[in-house]
Amino acid sequence: MSNEDREKWDARYRAGAYEEREHPSAWLASLIPDPITATPGARALDVACGLGRNARFLAREGYHVDAADISAEGLARADKRSPRDLPIRWQCVDLDDGLPAMLTGYDLIIVVRFLDEKLFRELSTRLRPGGWLCVETHLATEAEVAGPRHSRFRSQPGALASCFAGLEVHVQDEGLFTDPDGERVALARFAGRRRSD
Repeated sequence: MSNEDREKWDARYRAGAYEEREHPSAWLASLIPDPITATPGARALDVACGLGRNARFLAREGYHVDAADISAEGLARADKRSPRDLPIRWQCVDLDDGLPAMLTGYDLIIVVRFLDEKLFRELSTRLRPGGWLCVETHLATEAEVAGPRHSRFRSQPGALASCFAGLEVHVQDEGLFTDPDGERVALARFAGRRRSD
């Protein structure tokens, strides 16, 4: 992301964006604990974590979490909102440059409402054998829905699944859903597992 993007997100978080949203992704919560259960020492990566709601959820479920985002302001606020005993490391990362080499060897990687197909194609290589990848993005639609207006922030139908061709598919769906706050949203979802061989 450019410095302009970083500054945009820092400003949004300073203005209080998403402060009221503490619940984790409803879809992510539905996947845990079945079948994606943390085992002792399990590691998770939350890509584009924002204010950390999903990172906190995963840490409470027993994962040791790396939470990466472009916004230092967002990460500082996420850290302040998080209990000290939760095993979360906040990582300021420009995702346009890819993930740093040290962010690898995960049992679970999640991406919620962020789109970067180039980065997505790299994520399965950051999983341990048997590790899970769960991605939820806004979907392009003609319907009246909440979320980004510009098409570059929405995946095209069928595009998300093509990024993860090498994983065993557990969930692959697209459609209209209702968020816990009552908003109607168009989403593409993928959950897959890296083979253990």
